[in-house]
Amino acid sequence: MVDVSQHELVPDHSIVDEATLDDVLEEYNIKKTDLPKIKRTDPAAPDDAEIGDVIKIARDSRTTDRAVVYRLVVS
Repeated sequence: MVDVSQHELVPDHSIVDEATLDDVLEEYNIKKTDLPKIKRTDPAAPDDAEIGDVIKIARDSRTTDRAVVYRLVVS
């Protein structure tokens, strides 16, 4: 079976720690539940991600060298 998360076209996915998450939520003046969602079963999600975690996705961008987005893990 192929491990999709290791494919060169899949951007980096990492779980955000609580301190960093608090800073991000404060910066954008939002709640965790306002974030876009990602399913726990998504093949690109980290194996140790649990429902309620927030994942940081960092991908290459043509306009900004690096684009960072955050997703809330749901069932």
